[in-house]
Amino acid sequence: MLEERGKTDLLNIVRQISDMIHLAYVRQKEALGLGHAVLMARELVGDEPFAVLLADDIVDAPVPGLKQMIEVFNETQSSVLATQVVEGPAISSYGVLDAKPSNGRFAGRLYEVSSLVEKPKPEQAPSNLAIIGRYVLTPGVFDALSQTQTGAGGELQLTDGLKLLLQKEKIYGYTIDGKRHDTGDKLGFLKATVEFALKRKDLGADFRDYLKSLKL
Repeated sequence: MLEERGKTDLLNIVRQISDMIHLAYVRQKEALGLGHAVLMARELVGDEPFAVLLADDIVDAPVPGLKQMIEVFNETQSSVLATQVVEGPAISSYGVLDAKPSNGRFAGRLYEVSSLVEKPKPEQAPSNLAIIGRYVLTPGVFDALSQTQTGAGGELQLTDGLKLLLQKEKIYGYTIDGKRHDTGDKLGFLKATVEFALKRKDLGADFRDYLKSLKL
């Protein structure tokens, strides 16, 4: 249709996207927790390391956040969890790491995990390192999840599976060099939309002028 209408620019964009990757999917038919969702992909993934990306977390970084984490995985050969420093009461909305700094190439951003706590009270949080929606995991997590007990509402939590995996393998937390947007939050969604719009070559200048014209 785009070709017939002479919209070659849009046609090129569609073709570039469709040529990027091969897509295969499985459905999580019931909302039984993130751990359950990951476990649904076991047959597709097989015995290989894999990435988990939560779609409402967007990371804006010069080097893509996932690429940074894959570099960490290649060096450590261990599961890597993306982290962000979260201060105050907001920490109780996250899984939180009990971890110590790791030396070497990624010093200052890399932490060796000793335990994980899901949504602790602020006064009980072991650190201010919150887990955000990027993971590079070893296939060992599938066995761990299959042995993990479900929690409230029959949900299987990925954090609980990772705690079990930690008994057999090392796990690291990595603070991505970039800015994370929580678009699962309404205000976060609006902020991300504005910031990404301002960066667009075709829209940024006009959008910036529009924002400046607003009487706020």
